[in-house]
Amino acid sequence: MQTSFKLIHVKAKVRFKTAEEGGRTTGILSGYRPNHVFEYEEDGTFTQSWIGDIQFSEPEMLELGKEYELTVRFLWREQILPYFQKGRKWGLYEGDLQVGEGEILDFMMPEK
Repeated sequence: MQTSFKLIHVKAKVRFKTAEEGGRTTGILSGYRPNHVFEYEEDGTFTQSWIGDIQFSEPEMLELGKEYELTVRFLWREQILPYFQKGRKWGLYEGDLQVGEGEILDFMMPEK
């Protein structure tokens, strides 16, 4: 049985932290799936993260510390919809380590 998932496609500006900034030690390949966090508690912690993958064709690997425009695909969930606004920034995490930041440039909701 094949399941079809609806995806939200986001055109985003993304930058990954270097190891010196407390981020990753290796570059990013297309298909990378960090945790995506849009909202934080007053103490900086977060209680909700979202599933999404990063898609690009060029270059083969993203260098840390550089800014790129690329596509981030999120699984469609009604609860995530309020976060999709042009200019909205969010954090990219591996566990509780923030490895980057994204900014929404544009987005396309799935057809019903």
